[in-house]
Amino acid sequence: MQHYRMTKLALSKRGSLTLPPALRRKLGLDKPRNPLLLVEERDLPKAQIQAWIARDEADMEAFRAEGKAKKK
Repeated sequence: MQHYRMTKLALSKRGSLTLPPALRRKLGLDKPRNPLLLVEERDLPKAQIQAWIARDEADMEAFRAEGKAKKK
């Protein structure tokens, strides 16, 4: 099972995102020499995205169930 952290980011009306300081440090973006990022956009089939979402949701349910079982 993969362990990951998900962070919610607010999108402004102008399309700006603000990364929390801890995430900027983790990604090495806290003191960039050139404040530009390269974002790769890919065309993925909707079925593939839905399969990833379903897998992630199943993993989270299993993770939660494991935590509840340990508490008992």
